[in-house]
Amino acid sequence: MAIEQIKMPQLGESVTEGTISKWLVSVGDKVNKYDPLAEVMTDKVNAEVPSSFTGVIKELIAEEGETYEVGQVILTIETEGGGEAAPAAASEPKTEEKTAPVQSAGNAAASAPAAPAKAESPKGVRYSPAVLKLSQEHGIDLNQVTGTGGGGRITRKDLMKVIESGNIPTADTAPAAPSQTEAPAAAAAPSAPAAPAKQAAPAPNVPVMPGDIEIPVTGVRKAIAANMLRSKHEAPHAWTMMEVDVTSLVEYRNSIKGEFKQKEGFNLTFFAFFVKAVAQALKEFPQINSMWAGDKIIQKKDINISIAVATDDALFVPVIKAADEKTIKGIAREINELAVKVRTGKLTSAEMQGGTFTVNNTGSFGSVQSMGIINYPQAAILQVESIVKRPVVMNNGMIAVRDMVNLCMSLDHRVLDGLVCGRFLQRVKEILENTAKENTSVY
Repeated sequence: MAIEQIKMPQLGESVTEGTISKWLVSVGDKVNKYDPLAEVMTDKVNAEVPSSFTGVIKELIAEEGETYEVGQVILTIETEGGGEAAPAAASEPKTEEKTAPVQSAGNAAASAPAAPAKAESPKGVRYSPAVLKLSQEHGIDLNQVTGTGGGGRITRKDLMKVIESGNIPTADTAPAAPSQTEAPAAAAAPSAPAAPAKQAAPAPNVPVMPGDIEIPVTGVRKAIAANMLRSKHEAPHAWTMMEVDVTSLVEYRNSIKGEFKQKEGFNLTFFAFFVKAVAQALKEFPQINSMWAGDKIIQKKDINISIAVATDDALFVPVIKAADEKTIKGIAREINELAVKVRTGKLTSAEMQGGTFTVNNTGSFGSVQSMGIINYPQAAILQVESIVKRPVVMNNGMIAVRDMVNLCMSLDHRVLDGLVCGRFLQRVKEILENTAKENTSVY
């Protein structure tokens, strides 16, 4: 017999932790390699963690609702004669609709870990949503609770023990600081106490009236909210807009869309032309294809375009890799394939990683002007609005009806300034306004 460990996997680029939203197994359960063990939620994706071994569940170390760092042990499995870790190219585990599957991520280790020792919560600790909610409901001062989770984290189980004891520590019951005449117990002067961790603001008390409908917040919606909040809090957003005359592009696409659909089997959308133009402009303005990394800016070599695809209750952002190397036809095919995968629940986490710039097709639902939230940690996002016919004053002073579209760009002002973004948008505008049957091929 051997005891093997399953650790918290990295479920996306720049993801450093995940929350156990639900265990799918119990202690004593027999599992096979690749069987799902738990549902994990991050700020990028919801996924099932598969088993790397065949054996019997020995211990569930992680708690539901608790957040753990990548690489932290979440459970142990007892195997016969040692287990073999799943290969990187393993087939994708089954996932529920609207969740992205991940590859198996367990690492073998020698023996079961010892029970975590009690320790004070480290400075800057982040409490899980379950812990925050429970503490707010019962008025518990978390600074007075000793956590037994990994790294001294306070778990839901810790709070339940406090509640059951009836001795609930509140802010009013915090021990008073010793007077100047009282000598400290230790000879050495104690270090200054760590500042309390910043807690999420309590949920507003919204009255529920007859006829109102309460809709539970799903894990996917929580992940979207967390990532959007992080982006708005950390990245100083600036915004700019430019209008583009795409009359020639519209005429060209409309003239070939029927033949293209019959020949290729999928639609040639306007969006494919916009993504191609953006990819070409990013190659000429590589500063836009950058990310903020604290003490440095990382200018990415690869041009990988993230595109937003919405379902009824969630938003996914798959990535078109090496978009600058693809034709308009190739981009159109990939847009179609990724959208189908999103709506059938077959999109993998790997297909949402590596994006360097986001293009959002807000025009698909009639929007003509919007300000997007940057897809963290990227430096910018471009909203392609609806193409509408408008009267335009031409160079000769005559008024003509033209097909016009607004391109709206949000940028991280730590990374980018208005000058380079203005030149970038001017280049995208130039490419689009010169897209016509005479000089553009979709192949």
